[in-house]
Amino acid sequence: MMISPQLSRRGVLFGALALGVTKAVAAAPVVVSSKLDLEGALLGQMMLLALARAGVPTINELQIGPTAILRQGLISGAVDLCVEYTGNGAFFFHQESDPVWRDARQGFLRVAELDYAQNRLVWLEPAPADNSWVIAIPKALAAEKSLRTLDDFAAFVRAGNRIKLAASAEFVESEAGLPAFEAAYGFNLQASQLLVLSGGETTATMKAASDGISGVNAAMAYGSDGALNALDLLPLDDPRHAEPVYAPAPVIRAATLADYPQIRQALAPVFAGLDLTTLRALNERVAVEGEEATFVARNYMTAQNLL
Repeated sequence: MMISPQLSRRGVLFGALALGVTKAVAAAPVVVSSKLDLEGALLGQMMLLALARAGVPTINELQIGPTAILRQGLISGAVDLCVEYTGNGAFFFHQESDPVWRDARQGFLRVAELDYAQNRLVWLEPAPADNSWVIAIPKALAAEKSLRTLDDFAAFVRAGNRIKLAASAEFVESEAGLPAFEAAYGFNLQASQLLVLSGGETTATMKAASDGISGVNAAMAYGSDGALNALDLLPLDDPRHAEPVYAPAPVIRAATLADYPQIRQALAPVFAGLDLTTLRALNERVAVEGEEATFVARNYMTAQNLL
């Protein structure tokens, strides 16, 4: 069948318009988001600064909600780039029992492979930090009783010494929380040895342990919590790797990375410098000293010659 010249011209015009739309979409600003917590705001601000330096236009949608909301936004395309934690891959893909998540590198490679195959999400290189759950105790108690690791803590509990742990209901009940520690180290805390706080914010659990509220002398915390040092708490080492490794990493939609390939190089040095000590100190400036996340991010990146 012959196609009329007029129809052909319309086809060419439609194709040109479609190409223009594609280019407009490709040039759209990158929606950068994070979870509600202070660390999410801090790392999100670092990403915004790094992208601005790389000439990438952005939209600031930081601190939009908890993990489930942020994850849905990323998968749906409402969010283009965010920070996620490698250990959450175990729960995203229902592989909680797989020991791969307790190895920093292998866990990262696993979640990167699965998320790209299923959702076309790209995990960029993570920070060398681990924000997994920890059990923290007052430094004075740690020094007095020579408690440095969870092996030490388990022996202390089994010997009948007084321990009372402040924690969230999620930490107490989730197989990835206290039960994982108990199984790995061979101890058991009775209900009378627990203070379960509604909401379960680590700020509250750590304050209870620091101040000895209701006899509490141990707390659920996160490895990179900024208030640990300020409250004189020691996070106990986990040599048996009861917890998955939760390394913070940028996660970006593959289509967005294709539009702005410079994002990979822009973010790599930012996250590479965030070891646990550094990240904890930066979080402390926000959580304890009350500095704005934007200021702390800019100050850090300037000092590291990243701006």
